[in-house]
Amino acid sequence: MDTQQQQQQSAIQGAKVLMVGAGGIGCELLKTLALSGFHDIHIIDMDTIEVSNLNRQFLFRRSHVGQSKAKVARDAVLRFRPHINIRSYHANVKNPEFDVDFFKQFDVVLNGLDNLDARRHVNRLCLAADVPLVESGTTGFLGQVTVHVKGKTECYECQTKPTPKTYPVCTITSTPTKFVHCIVWAKELLFAKLFGDKNQDNDLNVRANKAASSSKETEDVFERAEDEDIEQYGRKIYDHVFGYNIEAALSNEETWKNRRRPRPIYSKDVLPESLSQKNGSTQNCSATSVDDSATVSAMPLLGLKNPQELWGLTQNSLVFIEALKLFFAKRKKEIGHLTFDKDDQLAVEFVTAAANIRAESFGIPLHSLFEAKGIAGNIVHAVATTNAIVAGLIVIEAIKVLKKDADKYRMTYCLEHPSRKMLLMPVEPFEPNPSCYVCSKTPLVLEINTQKSKLRDLVDKIVKAKLGMNLPLIMHGASLLYEVGDDLDDIMVANYNSNLEKSLSELPSPVINGSILTVEDLQQELSCKINVKHREEFDEEKEPEGMVLSGWTQSPATNGESASTSNNESAVEVTESSSGPEIASKKRKLSETQPENHKRETENVESEDDDDLMEIENPMTVSKKKKRVA
Repeated sequence: MDTQQQQQQSAIQGAKVLMVGAGGIGCELLKTLALSGFHDIHIIDMDTIEVSNLNRQFLFRRSHVGQSKAKVARDAVLRFRPHINIRSYHANVKNPEFDVDFFKQFDVVLNGLDNLDARRHVNRLCLAADVPLVESGTTGFLGQVTVHVKGKTECYECQTKPTPKTYPVCTITSTPTKFVHCIVWAKELLFAKLFGDKNQDNDLNVRANKAASSSKETEDVFERAEDEDIEQYGRKIYDHVFGYNIEAALSNEETWKNRRRPRPIYSKDVLPESLSQKNGSTQNCSATSVDDSATVSAMPLLGLKNPQELWGLTQNSLVFIEALKLFFAKRKKEIGHLTFDKDDQLAVEFVTAAANIRAESFGIPLHSLFEAKGIAGNIVHAVATTNAIVAGLIVIEAIKVLKKDADKYRMTYCLEHPSRKMLLMPVEPFEPNPSCYVCSKTPLVLEINTQKSKLRDLVDKIVKAKLGMNLPLIMHGASLLYEVGDDLDDIMVANYNSNLEKSLSELPSPVINGSILTVEDLQQELSCKINVKHREEFDEEKEPEGMVLSGWTQSPATNGESASTSNNESAVEVTESSSGPEIASKKRKLSETQPENHKRETENVESEDDDDLMEIENPMTVSKKKKRVA
């Protein structure tokens, strides 16, 4: 073994590594780290093993279902590498114990996470602790690995990250044109109204000229009386949302001048007078355990077996009623606390049926339960091979980081189709974005109506949702407007809660046009400035939040191009070309080797079972707008 190999082996064996995530990528990564000679590995993962994980997360077996992923992964690897140290934490990486001091003990952090919020949190802790981060993700056959070193390369948040796409409320409630609109309506409005938090605002009544749409009868239609028959209640809901609401929408003639008019659908026109003679009934499902709520299903009761079968209007209507009955008969204690979960079979059946009935009304093609589940859960099914490739790339970059071989760092994209006979596209990392509010401390600009918007709007929509802060502190000059923490006394908590309900201009230290707010997260050791700009009006469809934050995701455009942006649940671009980049050592720009006209767009979607969610950047476009590390 020569000197260079000895130095590399020494760096590997002496390294203390933190892995965050023990799912699809994590299983492959832990195995590869152990086989590559790493001796001290720590793993954090809050999830437990599910049956659906077993087809690709190879460290797990059926007997492990319900157990901690981190612990089982550790035990599995120690069976073939018993001499190394692996410590597992069955916990959320955002827990207080995983603070900056905790991160400082590691030589490198390796991410295999499934959501943007946790990725941003780890990125900030790595910056505060000055620990290199190797980020990763996969979506189906696509994957990427990126290296983030404070002061040398861009941080994870230097560039735009796709966020979930939003749809205008009027499109969802009144004029759907795509099946995804029907899914959003069924999942976010109807399911939430019937089974979710009753205190949340949720208007399922379409906008109509007739005052009847806001009548007392309409307001109470979703309330079920204690002695009301479940089937009759289900029919009442069915008739209201698919019949009455459509009739109300049709009364607005102006809306339908240039649109296809929907068809009201009532239960009496589709279903028999009583469903008791049908194949199934809630009376026949006593064999299903109440504790195993995720397995409760309406399909077997109705003789439906194939999730890829396309149901007609009658079948969807039967599933709608039967699923609703099962929720009240078998899962009544959960009603009022439920949120849609793609792993909840009954929830998927209900949403699929409701979306299909609405689609039928609006002349939109129907979809199978399998297809609808994919849309509702934003699922791209995971590919074990992609996870293995990405895990190997992570370890390669981690070794470079440990050797401090900065000239050889690479961001690597895994493509679905060969480009110049290459499936792996290496790209040199880029310098920190001077406009990044996380690593470059550039002030943000917030356009907001300071007289109408409350501090709560600022906290929920900007500080938490957009800036990703968990324990925020907001100051205006020397005045502390809001703070979160366990060490606050009751008077302070009451004062801050009172501030939340005040408009910005009515706060003890009024926030008006030209005000500068300081927003901090002590756990993440992150602080940024927000310059407030008062604005009277906002476009309800284009700016539904009633405020606009600038500088938090967009990078400066170059060569006359605008930086890529995306709406909530947005599309991500992946450029794949028959002519790929030269080998990495030649350091050629991707823009010199890839044509512009060969693009493939894909939804920003979750991998199956939330294992390996990623936000894939376009390797061609980033090469045009970023400056490489020298």
